[in-house]
Amino acid sequence: MTASASEATAPIAVVLGTRPEIIKLAPVIRELGARAWVIHTGQHYDPNLADTFYTGAGLTQPGTVLDGVGGRTRTAQITAILSQLDALFTARRPAAVIVQGDTNSTNAGAQAASYHGIPLVHVEAGLRSHDRAMPEELNRQLVGVLADLHCAATEHNVANLRASGVPEKRIALTGNTIVRAVETILGDAGTQAGQDAAERFVLATIHRPENTDDPARLRTVLSELAAIELPVLLPLHPRTRTLLAHHGLEHLLEPLLVLDPLGHADFLTAAANATLLISDSGGVQEECTVLKKPLIVVRNSTERPESIDSGFAHLVPPGPQISTLAAELLADAGLGRRLRATASPYGDRHAAARIVAATVRLLGEGGAVFPPAQPRGPYTGAQLPAPREVPATPPVGRPAQLDLPAPVTGGSWT
Repeated sequence: MTASASEATAPIAVVLGTRPEIIKLAPVIRELGARAWVIHTGQHYDPNLADTFYTGAGLTQPGTVLDGVGGRTRTAQITAILSQLDALFTARRPAAVIVQGDTNSTNAGAQAASYHGIPLVHVEAGLRSHDRAMPEELNRQLVGVLADLHCAATEHNVANLRASGVPEKRIALTGNTIVRAVETILGDAGTQAGQDAAERFVLATIHRPENTDDPARLRTVLSELAAIELPVLLPLHPRTRTLLAHHGLEHLLEPLLVLDPLGHADFLTAAANATLLISDSGGVQEECTVLKKPLIVVRNSTERPESIDSGFAHLVPPGPQISTLAAELLADAGLGRRLRATASPYGDRHAAARIVAATVRLLGEGGAVFPPAQPRGPYTGAQLPAPREVPATPPVGRPAQLDLPAPVTGGSWT
């Protein structure tokens, strides 16, 4: 297929709706240049924070922001996004639609492209947790059926796509854009990967509904964090604060160093200086391999086994295993050296260029051919300036003052 002149100049729509999507698609948007039509669905959109999110990712404001999406149920979010994208694509047909990952915005963007017969590119394709209880798994599998081009970060993701019956010609091994995003931010922040701060500490993030919505599970996770021998920094999502207040569990924060949510650059700076990371985040499972830090993943399953197989991450369910494993990792004097010498399984800095080149080829517009992504070798952080200070925290044993909002009564926070 050869693209017509009008198709070759038509915009390429990039549909996103959450902060992780902004971070991971920023390199792709920059690679597309003036041709990128950025559509923010509003899934996690706050006009007061928009400048921070986009400026932090090196982007201008999105070209289009949808209305009435945030804070609704999953079904309502997908319906609202799909309806508005339908109108947008009818009025202005893009040459292709790019979506990333497994959010409700990804789901709706993929459906809208498919209904309009617009070529669909799925970035970070082929992840599978095989856990149907996770809404993200349903989104991944749906988009996997609809995509015309599957940009897979790893060989494991490629194998998953093949097992699902995706033709080889529709798969591109690109690597993960998070490698470039993290290294760029670390360089801008003057932070060195793989180096602990003078005072050892643990950085934890807990935000997934399966860990926060069940009071017993939330109690267990916070109690396990408190049992760790080092100070534990806990940037706390407003929703989690609400749930703690609702269930009368605020006292569990007393042994921890509670922070307001950190911007991505500040989080990476703190993570790069931490001795150990503990999180239920999918993104942190990737970032730890670039930061060269050990990570305890507090979940029952993961769609990123590469982080575990390469020795960076350790999967444990909520329970006494958290503090036990933390003690083992903190006592391993050679762990940091081994991780610094271990390649990230998510490739190199050129994933975005591969994604755009594969998209251009899909459209029949030619485009450069990049070699497949290879594991990223030891990070050359020693060439960067010394780390900046970790954001200030309250003294050990004294939580930051919390101004808790009213209890959550509904809505989606994926």
